[in-house]
Amino acid sequence: MTRRLRVVFAGTPDFAVPCLRACLDAACDVLAVYTQPDRPSGRGRKLTASAVKQAALEAGIAVEQPHSLRSVAARRRLADLQPDLMVVVAYGLILSPRVLAIPRSGCWNVHASLLPRWRGAAPIQRALLAGDVETGVGLMQMEAGLDSGPILLQRRLSIAGDETGGSLHDRLAALGAEMLAEGLRLLAEDAMPLPQIQADEGITYAHKLDKAEAKLDWIQSATQLERKVRAFDPWPVAETQLFGERLRIWAARAHSQGVLLPAGQVIGMGADGIDVACGEGVLRITQIQREGGRRMPVAAWLNARPELLRLATAPAE
Repeated sequence: MTRRLRVVFAGTPDFAVPCLRACLDAACDVLAVYTQPDRPSGRGRKLTASAVKQAALEAGIAVEQPHSLRSVAARRRLADLQPDLMVVVAYGLILSPRVLAIPRSGCWNVHASLLPRWRGAAPIQRALLAGDVETGVGLMQMEAGLDSGPILLQRRLSIAGDETGGSLHDRLAALGAEMLAEGLRLLAEDAMPLPQIQADEGITYAHKLDKAEAKLDWIQSATQLERKVRAFDPWPVAETQLFGERLRIWAARAHSQGVLLPAGQVIGMGADGIDVACGEGVLRITQIQREGGRRMPVAAWLNARPELLRLATAPAE
């Protein structure tokens, strides 16, 4: 017999929106949506609602935006909803054991990695930076530790050779929503599989991205730098100084040929891109963005600066 679940959803960014929609489409009642308070955004620093808040309001769901769930009043408000389950997807607030104990079936988390690999804030980008060939999503029963709870369901996904942070984000968001929908169905039918305790081996942490990481260090190998370019698309976007300009690097490919020039030296350029010597191999930059400009192929940038084609070599910084 299928029971109708009373669900509270907690999430903030775009990644969480497909999971919210999965809850709305499932045989459950979404009692409220918890999301981070509105934040200043854009050049005008206008207060902007999170992607989850916008989706909730469009669906006519009540929105709660506490700065913290640590207060007695915040916990009482959640308890008054009498939820069977709280679904948490990239919410951004720590849930204390007292909060985790409020829903009858506890709290679930949709996490974008194959736990215990890449616990923490930036599992998608860290998987790309590490050169992982596979990742996935996990449905975890939350506990007090950081992403350390037992796994209820898991789905695997191969990482494409040209994968970016943005493309992998979208694929995992969709896969996570499918997995969550299955979990909600199984819970409603009292058919959930037994939770699987995470292994003690293979634990890695996906530390939060820092904008300072975006600057390309040419001492690194071309393979490492290509991974950085792909992982940091769409944020924070890889960057370098080249021919006196600060350029954001949106696309690049590693080449394995050996060169004798110092790392950071431009060794060739043309319609196919700009080749820069690295600590190992060569990175061919193919798409850039000038400050205040738009993304463009390197060929278009060189057309606007024909004097550069007369230069044999020049250092990148």
